[in-house]
Amino acid sequence: MKKVLALLLALTMVFALVACGNKDDGKGNDPQTPNTDQDQQTPTDDKPSNTEAKTYKVGVSIYQFNDNFMTLYRNELEAYFKTLETDTVKYQVSIQDGKNDMSEQTNQINNFITQGVDLIICNPVQTSSADTLIDLAMNAGIPMVLINREPLGVDADGNTLDEAYPGIINNPTVCYVGADARQSGTYQGEIVRDLDNKGDMNGDGKVSYVMIIGDPENPDAQYRTEYSIKALTDAGIEVEELTAQIGNWDTNQGQQIAQNALTQYGDKIDVIFCNNDGMALGAAAAIEQAGRKVGEDILLLGVDALEDCQKMIKEGTMTGTVLNDHVGQSHKAVDVAVQLLNGETIDNYYWVDYVKVDANYFK
Repeated sequence: MKKVLALLLALTMVFALVACGNKDDGKGNDPQTPNTDQDQQTPTDDKPSNTEAKTYKVGVSIYQFNDNFMTLYRNELEAYFKTLETDTVKYQVSIQDGKNDMSEQTNQINNFITQGVDLIICNPVQTSSADTLIDLAMNAGIPMVLINREPLGVDADGNTLDEAYPGIINNPTVCYVGADARQSGTYQGEIVRDLDNKGDMNGDGKVSYVMIIGDPENPDAQYRTEYSIKALTDAGIEVEELTAQIGNWDTNQGQQIAQNALTQYGDKIDVIFCNNDGMALGAAAAIEQAGRKVGEDILLLGVDALEDCQKMIKEGTMTGTVLNDHVGQSHKAVDVAVQLLNGETIDNYYWVDYVKVDANYFK
């Protein structure tokens, strides 16, 4: 009996010891399983990651929304900013209409400064007043990217220089992104020069032309006006300017100027040069109303390569245009803006080439 009791007592003690060994240690760990929290974790695994995105505020002022090309440009610019966003970087882009009013645009720049934007993109209303806009941004410590409308350099006497604009050159937080308007004008002239008749549609031995100018204060308009004709004279072609009128980039004004010229000069007109496609669309309507036919007795040139104008070139109702690459320009402007926001070194000037668009372009 004593042996049985001793055996029962021994078994009871063994069961008690096993039960104690299997108890939870109070930390949710099984003592027989390795403590992975202590043996395998790294210090950074325990720390929650900060997923809050950095948001950059970008203020954009466009000289006027009522411009076919700049509508394409600003829409592409905004869309491209979106494609660059990540989980950690966002861009809050505010685009304002300068309404072709310098005082309105100046107020917009001041408002951007008050709002504490991180960067300003500006398509100047008046390129001659670009220094005022640059100074506002610089005094506020905000980098600026000027786009599309190139400010002209001037010397102490106010004479125009071919060199870079003094407010931009050697300025580490200001740059210009655009295309060289001299190239666009040259391409217009070359399209005419390369025709079999060299642009002499009425066969009188010279090219008599009408020039519809966008804005005489704008360097793009100045260069396109000058270099389109220079391409002809450099090729030894005799030219005659019948009239040069200001159309302010506007389709309706382009139509009215072309209509008046066609009434006054009739069949004497060989070519109508327009500084942009918007005015060329108006001139095309006037040519049709006058009973003239592009490619048969008159030529019509524009700049921008708007979709409507490309279609007209294919159909033969417009002679040619020049592709002003709104995609390439807007993307480059955004890329440079991001560089500035990241504190990276930039160049002062970035150029995006034009592309000649005529009947050969579609072959």
